[in-house]
Amino acid sequence: MADNRSFRSGGKSDRPSQGKPARGGRRYESRDGERRYAKRDDNGGERRYGRRGNGEEGERRYGRRSEGSGERRYEKKDGERRFDRAEGRDGESRQYRGGKKHAQRGGRDRDRNHNGPQRSGYRDERMAKRQNEPDLPGDLDVRDLDPLVLQDLKVLSNDNAQAVAKHLIMAATWMADDPQLALRHARAAKDRAGRVAVVRETAGIAAYHAGEWKEALSELRAARRMSGGPGLIAVMADCERGLGRPEKAIDVAREFDESELDPDTRIELAIVVAGARLDLNQVDSAVITLQRAEPNSKKKTQSYARLSYAYADALSAAGRIDDARSWFAHAKDQDVDGLLDADERLKELG
Repeated sequence: MADNRSFRSGGKSDRPSQGKPARGGRRYESRDGERRYAKRDDNGGERRYGRRGNGEEGERRYGRRSEGSGERRYEKKDGERRFDRAEGRDGESRQYRGGKKHAQRGGRDRDRNHNGPQRSGYRDERMAKRQNEPDLPGDLDVRDLDPLVLQDLKVLSNDNAQAVAKHLIMAATWMADDPQLALRHARAAKDRAGRVAVVRETAGIAAYHAGEWKEALSELRAARRMSGGPGLIAVMADCERGLGRPEKAIDVAREFDESELDPDTRIELAIVVAGARLDLNQVDSAVITLQRAEPNSKKKTQSYARLSYAYADALSAAGRIDDARSWFAHAKDQDVDGLLDADERLKELG
């Protein structure tokens, strides 16, 4: 990537930072409650939110890559990777306010209950897809999945549910380090269980990490139709930016009232909308958008660190250098996980 960077939070072309399975609430996140749906870039994997500049490469990175990977993996506290339920600091699973706790189970898998006529060659095509699925390690334990995800998979035959669960685990495991392989696993899960919302959302998140914006948008919208609520609205808005449609990204952000979103989602959405405003050279509007998200230097969470960083970057773009320095300093102090390059930005500003 070139050096013309802007305030994306770590992944190729400014990706929001979170991801959740499709039940309107749970996400793929770290245990400290910080959500992650960032897309890797070619150089390492942080997400970004910032000015796209006519589709050119090289926006300012939002966050330096941590050792081994720019993204937080889906892990247990003891370091073992898993595909886990989002938990806040109080240890309870968080939900989008507008979403349903459980994904709508839109019918059983075709293996068990396919009522309509099958088109000619359907079975052969399905078998061919399964023969081309990525390999699954023999030691995977489906109990590493969130129990609510496993519950959703009970609409499938037992053998199919086991395979889908393992593909979901592998998709989560590889999403940061090898997004293309993660996407292959997510697609395999979708081919087996395309009527299960959590599977469609996983496919959308994996496509997002892999830079397949159109596919990601399609899958995430399908998941939202199944499960209700706003879904991953910030990711969907950012996919529109990835497709070169910043105006549409702003429209997507208006699909749900802010009162229907949890605090972290409101922050992520503000960062994406501000990035879209910068795409349109509406710098003052970007600053105002982030001000409305209420940056708070006293809140030492990764979401607020990202908001402070994005706000500082927008202030810098607006020529308010002293204010930008102040907010980059706040971002550095709030960045308890060391994911941002606020220190580098401060050095650049002098």
